[in-house]
Amino acid sequence: MSLFKKQIVVIGSSSCTKELKQIAFKVGEEIAKHSYVLICGGKEGVMEEACKGAKKHNGLTVGIIPDMESNYGNKYLDIIIPTGINYSRNYIVQNSGNVIIMLGGSYGTLSELAYALLFEKKVIALKSKWSNISKEIIKAKKPEDAVLKAIELCKK
Repeated sequence: MSLFKKQIVVIGSSSCTKELKQIAFKVGEEIAKHSYVLICGGKEGVMEEACKGAKKHNGLTVGIIPDMESNYGNKYLDIIIPTGINYSRNYIVQNSGNVIIMLGGSYGTLSELAYALLFEKKVIALKSKWSNISKEIIKAKKPEDAVLKAIELCKK
C-alpha cells in the first residue's frame, strides 16, 4: 500500500457569493470522498468552503497562507504552511498539486492561473471569469464533474 496521496489544488476568490461558496463546499466534499488531499491558499471564501466540505468527509486539507503566522489560516485546515510572502505564495500553491480546480477568482486567482499555465499544469475551471483565457483550461459544469476530471488527470 502506497502512502503517497494525490493532491488537488483549489484556487479561487477570498470573497465570494453564496452560490460559489456552495460550489466550493461540494468540490471539497468530492475531493475528500475520493481520498485526495486538498491544497489551497488557506484563507477565507472559496478556500475555506472547500476545506469545510473536505472536513465533512474527514479529508486532509493543507493551506499555504501568505502570512507569517499559522493562526491566520482558516479553521478547517489540518496543515498550515505560513510563508510570509504575501501573493508570491501563489506560485507555491499552484505548484503543490497534481491538478488545479479554479472556482471564481479575482486577480490573486489570475496570478495562480498564470503560473499554472506557464508551467503546463492542468486547470479545470468552474464558474470562473478567467476560464476563457486559454484553450488549455478545461471547463466543468458541476462540482462533481470538476473533481472527476481532476482525478482522471491525476491518473495520467
